[in-house]
Amino acid sequence: MARPPQDERSQAQRARQNERKLRSYAKDAPTYDQETDFFEKWIIGTEHRGWACSRAGGVTLEVAIGTGLNLLHYPDDLTLTGVDLSPDMLALARARAERLGRAVELLEADAQNLPFPDQSFDTVVCTYALCSVADDALAIGEMRRVLKPGGHLILVDHVRSTVPPIYWMQWLYEFVPRRTKGEYMTRRPAQHLKTHEFQIMAHDRLRAGVVERLIAVKRAQPFMQTQREKEGQEITR
Repeated sequence: MARPPQDERSQAQRARQNERKLRSYAKDAPTYDQETDFFEKWIIGTEHRGWACSRAGGVTLEVAIGTGLNLLHYPDDLTLTGVDLSPDMLALARARAERLGRAVELLEADAQNLPFPDQSFDTVVCTYALCSVADDALAIGEMRRVLKPGGHLILVDHVRSTVPPIYWMQWLYEFVPRRTKGEYMTRRPAQHLKTHEFQIMAHDRLRAGVVERLIAVKRAQPFMQTQREKEGQEITR
């Protein structure tokens, strides 16, 4: 599946959004790990990174690797590449990889325009990042493009709660960040998987529906909907 053409206006808009994010990430990078540790420990849980990374295999890409918080959780026998928009975040990821003795190729890249040929990876992992990508549907399309047929997409994100009072709190909380940083608490990236012709193999929502985890397989070609997929259609709700 070749990358679809992008008009000049959308490319210019994305460049402006990325510039804003780069400034934000440069400011946030020194305290990112501490803030993330608090958020995961007390709100969404610390087990989800291990859940995602332990299921990766083969030639693996992590999209929006950030400071490399997932590096500790990957199996030793896979080949790992990580991309991130922010050079400040990547510098911290390189330092972490050196401390851990983890072999990883780290590249500066936009999740919406991945610098890899079609069908390059067996697994693509993305955790807690699609909430801050300008066009999460485009990013998922890029993840599909670089996956081999039959390859696995593993996603973990914080999404809008299934509990109405919590959802409204999330909506109010994101009011400023979604305008100043382009960060959202109420997205549902999983809803884009049907558009991009993935087969959902595992899917759950935890912590009042705030955490969504899934594993999807890139179809080699479109085919009739299976009973497993029909049962997995709850991602549209």
